[in-house]
Amino acid sequence: MAVFLQSVVSGVLVGGVYALIGIGLTLIFGVMRVINFAHGELLMVGMYLTYYAFTLLGVDPFVSVLLVAPLMFLFGVLLQRAVIQRVLGALPQNQILLTIGVGLILSNAVMLVFTSDYKILSTSYSSGSVMLGGISVSQPLFFSFLITAAVTAALYAFLIKTDIGQAIRATAQDREAAQLMGVNVGRIGLLAFGLGTALAGTAGALVSPTYYIFPQVGSAFTLKAFVVVVLGGMGSIIGATVGGLVIGTVESLAASYFSSGIKEIFVYLLFLFVLLVKPSGLLGKSRM
Repeated sequence: MAVFLQSVVSGVLVGGVYALIGIGLTLIFGVMRVINFAHGELLMVGMYLTYYAFTLLGVDPFVSVLLVAPLMFLFGVLLQRAVIQRVLGALPQNQILLTIGVGLILSNAVMLVFTSDYKILSTSYSSGSVMLGGISVSQPLFFSFLITAAVTAALYAFLIKTDIGQAIRATAQDREAAQLMGVNVGRIGLLAFGLGTALAGTAGALVSPTYYIFPQVGSAFTLKAFVVVVLGGMGSIIGATVGGLVIGTVESLAASYFSSGIKEIFVYLLFLFVLLVKPSGLLGKSRM
């Protein structure tokens, strides 16, 4: 029983970060209807920013969120304005090819500048643990979950309580109706892409103490983000949150009871089962 509880708690903590990655992706898709295959590479950029903020400036990885998030927001706005905007309304395959190209450019540019060497961000608490009800939990995972919960709660409050947030939700639900009601859908799309990029960068900062940092690390997170989003329901922020927690828990249980080398198999089996039973995802009908 202790192993089961330990696995569930660890899985929920990891799943919180997965959820944050998925929320950024589903926010962009919900508002802009753009499938962003460069999402993992944006997370990778956030990891590098965090690494160099720590090694050059001595900024703690979790504190660096305050630096990384706004920088990534600005980067996302520039990227949307310069590149993504050109394929809005285009065929989905054109959008996919463009975002894959953006991801390749980002990973190769980082490899050219920083080489492909693996980097490790080691802090004083990297190997530490905290006790939660008699269960030992990794300190980096615990801190990253707390920050993820705070960021997610702030995002929910922003979307529900503010006029801009309501405009984002209205655009995601019905773009044409929102435009007829006076919403500047162009600016909302720009803001949504910036927010999605900032969330990817924030997730990168949060996982940097527990993952190797290298230029191709983003591809694994892109795949993970799509599984989270599709499992929860495309365009649903609540669905992405649930999807992230479910996948994190399944991974942790599979690693504990079988092998960490095959934990991904259980995730994809669950993914296929949910799609067979409910093709729209767990919460596919709900939208933000």
